[in-house]
Amino acid sequence: MAHEVKIPAAGESINSATIGQWHKAEGETIGKGDLLATIETDKVSTELESEVAGTIRIVVPEGEEVAIGTVIAEIVEGAEMSSADPPVAPESAGEEEPEPERQLEAAAGSTVAGDAEVPFGFTTLDDEPEIIAIKVPAAGESIASATIAQWHKRDGEGVREGETLVTLETDKVSAELDAEADGVLDILSPEGMEVSIGAVIGTLTVGAVPATEVAASAPEAQEAELASPPDTVSPAPVEASLPVAASDPASSAAADLRSTSLVGEEASSRLKPDFNVAPESPGREEFEPFSDGRVTRRRLSSLRRKIATQLVNAQQTAAILTTFNEVDMSAVIELRKTVQESFMEKYGTKLGFMSLFVKAVVQALQEVPSLNGRIEGDEIIENHFYDIGIAVGTEKGLVVPVVRDADKKGCPEIEKDILGYSERAREGKIQLEDLQGGVFTISNGGIYGSLLSTPILNPPQSGILGMHTIQERPVAIDGKVEVRPMMYLALSYDHRLVDGKEAVTFLIRIKDCLESPASLLLEL
Repeated sequence: MAHEVKIPAAGESINSATIGQWHKAEGETIGKGDLLATIETDKVSTELESEVAGTIRIVVPEGEEVAIGTVIAEIVEGAEMSSADPPVAPESAGEEEPEPERQLEAAAGSTVAGDAEVPFGFTTLDDEPEIIAIKVPAAGESIASATIAQWHKRDGEGVREGETLVTLETDKVSAELDAEADGVLDILSPEGMEVSIGAVIGTLTVGAVPATEVAASAPEAQEAELASPPDTVSPAPVEASLPVAASDPASSAAADLRSTSLVGEEASSRLKPDFNVAPESPGREEFEPFSDGRVTRRRLSSLRRKIATQLVNAQQTAAILTTFNEVDMSAVIELRKTVQESFMEKYGTKLGFMSLFVKAVVQALQEVPSLNGRIEGDEIIENHFYDIGIAVGTEKGLVVPVVRDADKKGCPEIEKDILGYSERAREGKIQLEDLQGGVFTISNGGIYGSLLSTPILNPPQSGILGMHTIQERPVAIDGKVEVRPMMYLALSYDHRLVDGKEAVTFLIRIKDCLESPASLLLEL
């Protein structure tokens, strides 16, 4: 039995820690209560002691920073895994299979001679194959975990370098991990599982099958899957792509026969379930929609669950208040008509409303700096830069890419930034770094026809501006009623930091800038 050693929680504001020192060596026998490692955060150093006796297997080396909750070592209880055990003789290979927990050892790159020490489904070579750990990458300071949304390859399947292996989802964005080399995929964590940053979710055994087998495995797997009855799962696709190796041609042939003829109890004991096709796969069944003809029930996607949690937290942790105003868009519309053709010819992009709103927001933030800050504990963090988030709707949910240093950019640069972000977001190619570090957000519900709304803050920001649809309405102009294209503006803000007077001043500054766009562009 393997006991996991994890990074312990260290306070609400601490999301990661660094392994300062291992006090035990790989494979060393330890007793209960022995000092294992020193863990360092930006606040304090902590010593971890062993909760059980056994043999330690180190997963994460010294000096590496990992998220809270990450497994950094395993302690295998019992004498069968102690460092004093002699290596397994080659002729006994296959008689005793390794425990599933020990696959993490291979992911960490530590292997020991003998078939009992290599990952499931692999036979050992004189020179053991290179094993690449597939880890959950870091995703920003505030993100400590991700959800495995989809495996694009099956367990045991051959893959090529550059092919997409898995899609991970956080509360910010979806990210795809590609294969670093040709090899065979070994899945350790199933779809739907939430995993810590830095966790090993699979391995890639490099060069375990020839390139021809990699190319041939996909169509063979599809044919076998289509031939299987809907209520059963054929092990053939998995077995056909199992890596086979031996020290001589004769043993290689024997291994080939053995790996492709595993059936019944022997097959089930050597092969892990295929998490992508097996109905009994953990976490898979709950994602299948169910309908009785009157209603359909399906689980929220992991991204939608994260968004829901974050929005509820925003409502519960900030004193959100919304104030409104309206702006006459006549001057902005006339400006765009006048310069649109020459703007397109010179810059290769259209002049839209959004770049003008970004410029107006920057000027308003400069006039009302409290909205360009945030509360962190008992402190106020005041920003002196202007990275403006632009809310973009996608099929999976809302994302907020950030226009960097908007105060130093003109409308053409801002328009190109927004266009590039929008295209990448809809294609699912936006990166996590594109979404981090914004100080204020603009949300344009008007493109969907919204007349008025109360936007929710994007934590930890203190303000968000809601744009709405442009609607011709009668308004009083110099004592006369005229029909003008009007837009309602909504500013939601954290009342803990921003007073009502400052919020109103901010909105009036936005209104003035847009009703006099010439002065806006000249920054008057």
